[in-house]
Amino acid sequence: MFETVEGLADELADLEGRLSEPATHADQGLAKRLNQRYAEVSLIVRTWREWQQVGDDVVAARELGEEDESFAAEVSVLEARRDELAEKLRQLLVPRDAADAKDALLEVKSGEGGEESALFAGDLLRMYTRWAEKRGWSTEVLDATESDLGGYKSVTLAVKARGAALPGEAPYALLKFEGGVHRVQRVPVTESQGRVHTSAAGVLVMPEAEQVDVTIDENDLRIDVFRSSGPGGQSVNTTDSAVRITHQPTGIVVSCQNEKSQLQNKEQAMRILRARLLQAAAEAAEAEASVARRSQIRTVDRSERIRTYNYPENRISDHRTGYKSYNLDTVLDGELDPVIASCVQSDMAARLEALES
Repeated sequence: MFETVEGLADELADLEGRLSEPATHADQGLAKRLNQRYAEVSLIVRTWREWQQVGDDVVAARELGEEDESFAAEVSVLEARRDELAEKLRQLLVPRDAADAKDALLEVKSGEGGEESALFAGDLLRMYTRWAEKRGWSTEVLDATESDLGGYKSVTLAVKARGAALPGEAPYALLKFEGGVHRVQRVPVTESQGRVHTSAAGVLVMPEAEQVDVTIDENDLRIDVFRSSGPGGQSVNTTDSAVRITHQPTGIVVSCQNEKSQLQNKEQAMRILRARLLQAAAEAAEAEASVARRSQIRTVDRSERIRTYNYPENRISDHRTGYKSYNLDTVLDGELDPVIASCVQSDMAARLEALES
């Protein structure tokens, strides 16, 4: 399996040469893609070279240990380090989702539970925003439809890394495990009897597409403008600045009304449309190749949940990995790493098993 790394070492040298050329940095999109690939390949090659070096040290320690017992004692330590590096290298060489190096768009939608579900959608938005901030990433709300009590019927959040992320550490690589139905159990603010209710919100995660990833023919778009409105239908804009874009070949509809100008809303809507088209193309390609993929749930049905947030017990449970902890308050405040790590580890184990079978 490790023999493929020699080819990656040649690729790394080529990437270093291209990144040193001024012309590369004149194209920001190209420079970003090359830096992302450089971060991925350099980590693999660096780990491989260390694995080789430790292997040589093991051989040397064994030879010297025949004459000096102090060297013999080092053999087991070096062997353990070599095995550790071999496992790390195996994981780095597992084929990854082609979109893992990308930034992400999250759509959070309220579902069953009315206003309580919309309030929970707002809690999820805050959780993802705080978690991204803790990782040094930037976030931007592209579009939002608020509910009467201050929650969200629907909200779209862009999450961007700063600089080139390491393999498996980019926003989409981690956030893709959040796609599905999130169930909450708590006493709603609208409940006068103090009874615990169950409601749900849905999360859809997409890699953010760059213009080079998706080609959109302007003739395939129907663009409608309308007046923005706030909770309860109250007008919050006196001009027709909201934009609705329909991609006629696929029927995908995107609307944005958060910005003050029609042009800004169109730009935000196009970002979401590109991400949806990229996601649709990837899913179609995988379906044709019969690649098994854990699909994200598109309907917000409480029975189809991936995770439960139980407020009375301060408990969070992931139903895919079996992860459970009793620190829901800190998770909702952005301490999401252990929850996502359980998904990453489960996914890696499944990929390794598929590779070796």
